[in-house]
Amino acid sequence: MTRIVIVEDEIDIASVVQDYLRHAGYETEHFTDGHSALESIVAAPPDLTLLDIMLPRLDGIEVLRRAREHTAHPIIMLTARIEEVDRLLGLELGADDYVCKPFSPRELVARVRAVLRRTAPGLQGPASQSEAPGLVLDDVHWRASLEGTPLNLTRREFGLLQVLSRHPGRIFSRARLLELAYDDTVDVTERAIDSHVKNLRRKLGAVTPEYDWIRSVYGVGFAWEAQADAAR
Repeated sequence: MTRIVIVEDEIDIASVVQDYLRHAGYETEHFTDGHSALESIVAAPPDLTLLDIMLPRLDGIEVLRRAREHTAHPIIMLTARIEEVDRLLGLELGADDYVCKPFSPRELVARVRAVLRRTAPGLQGPASQSEAPGLVLDDVHWRASLEGTPLNLTRREFGLLQVLSRHPGRIFSRARLLELAYDDTVDVTERAIDSHVKNLRRKLGAVTPEYDWIRSVYGVGFAWEAQADAAR
């Protein structure tokens, strides 16, 4: 049975969410503070986590950051803080979706189903060599390696790398990358693309510092550079 961890300190909200998820056929586990939830998530990653931002002991953003050091399972943030900085920070750290309070429990269940469908193993093809020599993308497990070194990407970063690397030289606008890499209804701004590209460059550069794999095209977007053209 699909296991969902709910990290929410408001008992009434957590109780309603649990009832709806159980009725939808999911197994649930509830934590009221970030520290206890993080320990459980790292020890035994669930199929999905619903993570509130405002939590005692350890806030949701910090739980997300630390969890992403150990697991890539989908995480949906629950938040009443709708400021863009929170959204961008959460996406940069690897959140898969946001649901803003107050929310409809039925809508939340629908978003859970959508994220689980999108991230389920087997929906993509097998591991494959990309157009970049030495870069291997595992579409099943959302993993990438460069010259045999794991890149440890978030799902958002993997989606962008997948689109860019398989179309070398093609210039993608931010709007087009949002459309191709984020094929869901999550509220993602074009500015978030810049954060993900920055992280991709850093992780790729840590393996091959002699290359700049992603070229910025001023006023347009980004393009993947073939290895022969990327040498500095």
